[in-house]
Amino acid sequence: MGRKPNGASSIYLGKDGKWHGRVTMGVKDDGTPDRRHVKRKNESEVIKAVRELERERDSGAVRKTGRWTVAKWLTHWIETIAVPPAIRETSHSGYRVDVHTHLIPGIGAHRLDKLTPEHLEKLYANMQRAGKSAGTAHHVHRTVRTALNVAVRRGYLIRNPATLAKAPTLSEEEVEPYDIAEIQRLLKAASTLPRNSARWAVALALGLRQGEVLGMRWVDVDLDRGTLRVRRGRQRPKYAHGCGEICGRKAGYCPERKQTNPDTADTKSRAGRRTIGLPGQLVTLLRKHREEQARDRADARQLWEDGGWVFATPTGQALNPNTDYHQWKDLLKAAGLRDARLHDARHTAATVLLILGVPMPTVMSIMGWASADMAKRYQHVTDPIRQVVAKQVDGLLWHVDD
Repeated sequence: MGRKPNGASSIYLGKDGKWHGRVTMGVKDDGTPDRRHVKRKNESEVIKAVRELERERDSGAVRKTGRWTVAKWLTHWIETIAVPPAIRETSHSGYRVDVHTHLIPGIGAHRLDKLTPEHLEKLYANMQRAGKSAGTAHHVHRTVRTALNVAVRRGYLIRNPATLAKAPTLSEEEVEPYDIAEIQRLLKAASTLPRNSARWAVALALGLRQGEVLGMRWVDVDLDRGTLRVRRGRQRPKYAHGCGEICGRKAGYCPERKQTNPDTADTKSRAGRRTIGLPGQLVTLLRKHREEQARDRADARQLWEDGGWVFATPTGQALNPNTDYHQWKDLLKAAGLRDARLHDARHTAATVLLILGVPMPTVMSIMGWASADMAKRYQHVTDPIRQVVAKQVDGLLWHVDD
């Protein structure tokens, strides 16, 4: 038998009594041949292993060599790949919690190439048995899927086990938007507030997200033309100690704390960057609000920090999202209405557009949606809508010609 050509696979019985196979998979990063070695107890097993490597090579899906554990890969991913400015600060914070709190303690010891969908499904089940919500487990699932997608693209995995794993089931939270009468009660209660009363009119009339409202600057508002440009969102502030950590408190409560992240970030998507027409009554409210803010500026004098915010503190600083949230809760109590999330104001605004029969492309533009599927989550068929439909059916089916 002639000599095999260079690069051909070889199978032989070694001096150790085991069968060995060697397969050339390609070329390593340093230019040398990538020759893989497998060892089995008998010839049929080593032939099977060699053929599997050859199929992997011929398909073009060659897994790189390296002993990555899940913990090692996730640490590398969160510290060097999925970092700002490549991703948003808020996304990075969420990923970091998932990696260090749930993923590394739960599955970190596994070899990356040996991780299975079953390992992930067991992790999700254990999390929920320990009292974590399905939403938390689902967020962990999305994080590990994103991290392993990068491992696939870089050749450390052939396929992503997270795409095969069954994600935790999320129960769809029933949202009951406020009806027109309730919205009017909210707006009336807001009108009695000493400051920033127009903030809630913007939320209920336009459906802007909390960050979008708090990130508005006066340069984005044209009251003469009646338009508002949405370009950025307010971020939750993050702080570091300014005292050298000698105060004994958390960084956010340090008397000399320093904010470490920008006040705002660009909108997540192109659809989020939009221009919205302002209802006439809202223009009037914003003009009044601008006059009130001018009085705040005069009262604050040298303490005023002019950031150009539409809605600001008494000294001109950007509003804190946490403070804004509690003010929403106080407003609901003042209006005598049932409790609801701040984000439900956005659901309410979307449902108003449904009641008005606004065409879907216009709704998407106003709400900043990239897909019409979002309407299924935000627009709710309320009793007034059902009554209108019932009247239309009544008039169509039981209409009698004179």
